[in-house]
Amino acid sequence: MSWAAQEFETLDLGDARLNRRAVLLAEQLACKPGASIPSACRNWSETVAAYRFLDNESVTSQQIMDAHGQASVQRIAQHQVVLCLQDTTELDYNGQQMQGLGPLSYEAQRGMYLHPTYVITPEREPLGITNTWMWAREPKDAQGQRPGVLESSRWVESYERIAEQAAELPQTRHVCISDREGDLMALMVRAHEMGHPADYLVRCKHNRCLPEGGKLWPAVMDSAPLGCVRFEIPAGRGRKARVVKQEVRAQRITLQQKGYAAVEVTCLVASEIDAPQGVQPVLWRLLTNREVDSLAQASELIDWYRARWEIEMFFLVLKEGCRVERLQLGEIDKLQTALALYMVIAWRINRLMRLGRSLPELPADLLFEADEWKAAFVLNKKPPPKQVPQLNTVLRLIAQRGGFLARKGDGEPGAKTIWLGLQDVAAFVEGLRYMREIGEIVSCV
Repeated sequence: MSWAAQEFETLDLGDARLNRRAVLLAEQLACKPGASIPSACRNWSETVAAYRFLDNESVTSQQIMDAHGQASVQRIAQHQVVLCLQDTTELDYNGQQMQGLGPLSYEAQRGMYLHPTYVITPEREPLGITNTWMWAREPKDAQGQRPGVLESSRWVESYERIAEQAAELPQTRHVCISDREGDLMALMVRAHEMGHPADYLVRCKHNRCLPEGGKLWPAVMDSAPLGCVRFEIPAGRGRKARVVKQEVRAQRITLQQKGYAAVEVTCLVASEIDAPQGVQPVLWRLLTNREVDSLAQASELIDWYRARWEIEMFFLVLKEGCRVERLQLGEIDKLQTALALYMVIAWRINRLMRLGRSLPELPADLLFEADEWKAAFVLNKKPPPKQVPQLNTVLRLIAQRGGFLARKGDGEPGAKTIWLGLQDVAAFVEGLRYMREIGEIVSCV
């Protein structure tokens, strides 16, 4: 059974033919994630079938995400702790004549917004996407106000969905993690009202006034430090890799805001000390419902917040690997259905990358069909082994087809070299299977 057939095993579009088409289309798009739909589908009849599927009123993005969500919940249930990362990204379709788009950051730009909850383990293994909001903004009115639902409500609604899932999986601790946009009093109050079935960990944006006087951030900085933590920041975006040393403080504080009930939170401040000259120190202020009494507890929360980068990696693969901002589908409903498929594909690419690092000794046939992992060897001019190889071995071979050099000191392959290498593997497997159909069996595979 292919990865897509497993992932969409519970998909029910009301017609078995539509279910099969969804699986086939996911497989085709995953083989060439950065290609156009006609290029991924390879011929005219398959291309027409793909567009008919996306145009079918019986097929919605929610149905596709629900099926993936059910598979994700099965994976989540196997872990004691999961990190539920939520964030918003904008998708730019400026210049396209697509019905249903709205303004972006600039009123003249056209596009839509995506707000998923991306679930990972503390070791950063991607488990899936459990809820997603997709919408287009309405234009501002004559008074400069934007009608429609407040976008900040997506953060609160997403927490509610995480909390509901946490209540159904009491053996798994859920932690809702967000960046500054999620620093909302409404979210913290709602979590308190629900009894905190899921924890939250939010990067603090507002230096709030305290009921007893003074400001939040100085009050925490006046407390004694719990100690120091050290970790390495990887290179990226013009930044060199370096070790960061942070001094950590935490204080339990009551927050009160007009229109909301008072809530008790912990504010944790991790401030870099001894930063290199000319480099901006790394400073994180975090809010959580959890009590922090020790450096070990604080260090765990900091590690979890650092894992928030994984949703940025997910967006990167979605936009640059799958090139979803180049889709031309005419209507936003079709676009959202295609986006649902591409989100699952982007999740799978990241999952392969992370599992290859965290669980390198896994048998490759847990994630690849036999033809696929054997193709990775043949394409690199190596004879396929008789026994199933380890996952990391296969992924490194695949990544070499995408530009990974595999030299000493190169580390492990990234998402980009994996998604590029998967395209070569898919093309080879397609040719191999056709040769079998016409009776030209290749003995080595």
